[in-house]
Amino acid sequence: MRFLKGHGTENDFVILPDPDGELDLSAALIARVCDRRAGIGADGVLHVVRTKTSDEVAHLADEAEWFMDYRNADGSMAEMCGNGTRVFARYLVDAGLAEPGSFAIATRGGLRGIRIGESGDVATDMGRPRVLGESVASVAGHEYPGLHVDMGNPHLACVIGDPVAQLDLGHQPGFDPAVFPQGVNVELLNAVGPRRAVMRVYERGSGETRSCGTGAVATAVAAAHLAGESTGEWTVEVLGGTLTVTLTEETSFLAGPAVIVASGELAIAE
Repeated sequence: MRFLKGHGTENDFVILPDPDGELDLSAALIARVCDRRAGIGADGVLHVVRTKTSDEVAHLADEAEWFMDYRNADGSMAEMCGNGTRVFARYLVDAGLAEPGSFAIATRGGLRGIRIGESGDVATDMGRPRVLGESVASVAGHEYPGLHVDMGNPHLACVIGDPVAQLDLGHQPGFDPAVFPQGVNVELLNAVGPRRAVMRVYERGSGETRSCGTGAVATAVAAAHLAGESTGEWTVEVLGGTLTVTLTEETSFLAGPAVIVASGELAIAE
């Protein structure tokens, strides 16, 4: 099984090219691949499949040739991964499967538009964030109110007064399962300047990650809400680097680096 390894602001992924959807990817195999000691190590897997071969998204085949079948590090399926879309697109262009410029990819969260050059940053049209109300996350006995933001996957973005660098995110933050029955990605952020925020994130199915693209957009939405704004360009600092989020009246955009760092043959059995 051929693989590649890539990352976007150190949110890292194993890429499994499988154009005709022939691989049998069990949750156990994905978890082994993503294990940082017994496998290659990653926050998730980008399974590269032609859209027309997947029953889940075949209805999008006329608009997007490629489907990003994203899996979390524990093997569970996810609707979307913002940094994943950018690394996925970088792979497609580097592999000659897509031309630089603008094109769409299919995800379980719907179509995502990509803008990409032969090198440099990759930008994804992330769709319009939906604010669905407020809820509370708890970390080490502290409760933090936040916004419930739907980015095609669920987020709870909390603007907090405590320095995010001092938080212990070794365990899943508490949340209200009545609000998030399928789990939730939790962002804890400090607003540190005009349209600038520092964020840490605990992703469902993966744990704390160095970056999260959909989480960066949710962070910008929460920071903008605190500032009484709804549009504009926001800089979001994550552990793995810096992302740019642009909020408009109609949609949102995520931009930042995406690189492929290795390739090889996978020799991991379940």
